[in-house]
Amino acid sequence: MTAAESAPSASPGLSLRERRRAVAVREIVSTAEVHITEHGPHSLSLRAVARSLGMTVQALYHYFPSRDSLVTVLVTKAYDDLADAVQAAVDGTPDDPAVPRMVVAAEGYRRWAVTHPERFQLIYGVPLRNYAAPAGGSTTLALRRMSAIFQRELLGGFTTAQLDAADAPALSPALREHLERLPVSGFGALPPPGVSLLLSAWGHMHGLVMLEVMGHTAFIGAHQGEIFSVSMRNMLEDIHRRIPAAGSTGGMPDQ
Repeated sequence: MTAAESAPSASPGLSLRERRRAVAVREIVSTAEVHITEHGPHSLSLRAVARSLGMTVQALYHYFPSRDSLVTVLVTKAYDDLADAVQAAVDGTPDDPAVPRMVVAAEGYRRWAVTHPERFQLIYGVPLRNYAAPAGGSTTLALRRMSAIFQRELLGGFTTAQLDAADAPALSPALREHLERLPVSGFGALPPPGVSLLLSAWGHMHGLVMLEVMGHTAFIGAHQGEIFSVSMRNMLEDIHRRIPAAGSTGGMPDQ
């Protein structure tokens, strides 16, 4: 589910009542995002949002029956907005071998995070008390959409045979079995060593971004972006060195 689906637009094909409801939902979501930006994710409550809108909590319940239902929409939208920013960064950069698309995607991820630190913390910071995202719901689908972008830019040029033969740390039989059971819509299309490399890359990238968002690398000052880009290039080169050249594994290329 995309952000547009989780917070419906006022489509002309809807009835007047449905259009009014869609407009109200968008206004509630927008107000909640402003509240998070100004006060942080943990201050979010239906009462606070209702107060900002000049409506009663009871009226707000007609649109969102609980805080969790609103949080789910906000998290989904944040993931989708982040994925949009990453994809826009990749699409807006001319193909240039000297500028790896994975690095461009990572830089798009960082820019969105440091521009929207509170919304980034909503999806990746300390979990909101008593909130649990619906299993397999809109937040999961939105996260998978973003993960697919990085999977494509990091590993899209390699065959399954190459990834399976990658020089990755040995995985225990139990871990390999678990990774092999992952849904194809997630990481399941990759062989276990490929999943290991992708998660390592994501952890490296995300860790640096989170340190910056939380202010832990402020001592680097205006050079944080450069440090990040250099780190991403080094990470990319290291991962690609671990993957054997095409034709050296004896496997058939992916279709």
